[in-house]
Amino acid sequence: MGRTSLTFLDCTLRDGGYYNNWDFDADLVRRYLRAMTAAGVNVVEMGLRSLRDDGFKGACAYSTDEYLASLGPPPGLDIGVMVNAAELVGGDTVAEPLALLFPRPCSESPVDLVRIACHVHEFGEALEASTWLKDRGYRVGFNLMQVADQGEAEIEALAQMASRYPLDVLYFADSLGSMGPEHSCRIVGWLRRHWQGELGIHTHDNLRMALQNTLAAMDAGVTWVDSTVTGMGRGPGNARTEELAIEIAAARGEGISLVPLMQVIRSDFRPMQERFGWGTNPFYYLAGRYRIHPTYIQEMLSDSRYSEEDVLAVIEHLRVKGGKKFSFDALDSARHFYRQTGEGRWQPRSRLDGREVLLLGTGPGVSRHRWAIESYIRRHNPVVIALNTQAEVDAGLIDLRVACHPVRLLADQQVHSRLPQPLITPWSTLSDELRASLADKEVLDYGLRVETGRYEFGATSCTLPTSLVVAYALAIASGGNACRVLMAGFDGYSADDPRTREMRELLTLYQQTPGARELLAVTPTRHEIPERSIYAM
Repeated sequence: MGRTSLTFLDCTLRDGGYYNNWDFDADLVRRYLRAMTAAGVNVVEMGLRSLRDDGFKGACAYSTDEYLASLGPPPGLDIGVMVNAAELVGGDTVAEPLALLFPRPCSESPVDLVRIACHVHEFGEALEASTWLKDRGYRVGFNLMQVADQGEAEIEALAQMASRYPLDVLYFADSLGSMGPEHSCRIVGWLRRHWQGELGIHTHDNLRMALQNTLAAMDAGVTWVDSTVTGMGRGPGNARTEELAIEIAAARGEGISLVPLMQVIRSDFRPMQERFGWGTNPFYYLAGRYRIHPTYIQEMLSDSRYSEEDVLAVIEHLRVKGGKKFSFDALDSARHFYRQTGEGRWQPRSRLDGREVLLLGTGPGVSRHRWAIESYIRRHNPVVIALNTQAEVDAGLIDLRVACHPVRLLADQQVHSRLPQPLITPWSTLSDELRASLADKEVLDYGLRVETGRYEFGATSCTLPTSLVVAYALAIASGGNACRVLMAGFDGYSADDPRTREMRELLTLYQQTPGARELLAVTPTRHEIPERSIYAM
């Protein structure tokens, strides 16, 4: 079918702003606008309109009329902004926040198009905004989020609601990046049963299908399509403007110039991509497959405390528990889910009372100084406790293993089942899945509860400020009345690594807690622990 009536919308400054707090250099924005015109883009969504003023955000978080006018947008390029429905609903009327967001009619504003991003449960109440905005001359679009999770009847009902209001375009967004071309076309068909106006699609690239889904939707009758430069957007990003522009130009039979766009990509957007790291990868791919919100992946990849194993285990955790809606609490619970006391049944004193404990961390110091560590163990016979699956030291010299971090336990469960040493872990609070995987393992159940800012050592359980395994191991040493704790392989991190602060706060709190044992690092460390060379002991 012909595609000459397509509306091509680029939303780089709005969707990409989640990486840099919408703080784009004005000169870059002007060069970007000229590149959009040359590439055949019809509408540029300049950013958000928002009443929220917590923390610093750049100009594109508010996209005021004054800011937009100062840029001097090229003639013929329409200007759009997006409003989150969450800022409109829940009050007496949508008119009050809208009057603050849009104090001027369209005729006196650089803004031509207002799009409202809306979850399904907000849609009915938020639709009133279309009447208010149309009365003031604005074109209005609604972006329905997470529609891929809705069934046929639900989507038809949404289209029926939309048909009662003066929208210019109804969008559906592949929010979780889980759709394929056939699914996209089915949704178009379901919406068309009650919505006869223009349809739009906003795709995400988790499964590397953003462009294919967009083109398939165009074939099915969608006439508004979104993209961003280099796919810049939260997580895996979106369909790429530089690619979609080629397809649309061919469909229209029109000539375009990609030179200004490729120049601004080389000078600005490619360096930003290298810095912020948007774009799909196997983690985003799995999130798309399991319908997990991509922000979970983005947050973990930007936090150096999460290893590759951690990310994969959190994905598995969310696959089972559900992760369609992003929540910092849900992400935190994947790292700290010991909220209720598990008393435990094993007493560390039975093994540690009056004994010296040698903790083997996972840092490179264990491997580098293996000979000296093994020599010390043979000469002094400490109780050797290895963290997680540390295996650099002769297995015959390791007495016990300790693991509690839920993410690492999920990642390491099969390895633990094969290792010969007894495993100290909070058995009573583990999931059924983890218990089943460790059914043939000798497990020593020392209970664990997590409570921010608190350390406490008991006979069969402990309370910790975090579920990090080193915190648990130190509690075991204290609860077991060890005489002191030697620490090997706790190399530490760079000064700007968030784990450095986390460990500093943890060790400070431990050493201030009654019952804390003497700590002594015997291999090089950046942590604030007294040091003594393993070679001098």
